[in-house]
Amino acid sequence: MYKLLLPILFLLTACPDDKVYEVGEIKTPNGEILVWLHDETPNHKKSFIQLAKDGYWDSLTFNRVIPDFVAQGGCPDTPEGFNDPEYLLDPEFNEKLTHEYGAFGAGRDGNPDKLSARCQFYIVQNKEGEHRLDGDYTVFGKVIKGMDVVDAIVNVPRDSIDQPLSPISLDVKIISMSAKELKDLDVLK
Repeated sequence: MYKLLLPILFLLTACPDDKVYEVGEIKTPNGEILVWLHDETPNHKKSFIQLAKDGYWDSLTFNRVIPDFVAQGGCPDTPEGFNDPEYLLDPEFNEKLTHEYGAFGAGRDGNPDKLSARCQFYIVQNKEGEHRLDGDYTVFGKVIKGMDVVDAIVNVPRDSIDQPLSPISLDVKIISMSAKELKDLDVLK
């Protein structure tokens, strides 16, 4: 009986480290950024994964970089805002997901419904956080590796509208990481 239970117990304890998770990977000329996507924001997570798999951002850049604030990438802001319903998402605010250093959020214009522009994302670079944005912008992930890259990106020379003078291209993919790899990055306990 015990001989039969030992392999089963081994499998039960081994499986968690073998589980695979989808993680956002943003490659830039400055280095790689890895992003954990929160299950608590399922529509934003699903949208990001879909756009990444479609290669949506691969011809775009970090178009707004501000030291001690954010690095923003994706589609640029437009004077008329975002009005294509296909690229808008209802907000998914969660009081546990705040604008701390490394938070990954969805950009938006000043629309009263606080709809997210799913084509745009930002990373909070302020080490103190940007909690004035909590409850106004959806946080749907966090950087788990590469904040040194984000720190470098926000400090590049930029113009009067905070656009980098030399484009910082994006190559956004979804990669698979094991539970063990994520535990090594202190994402999973």
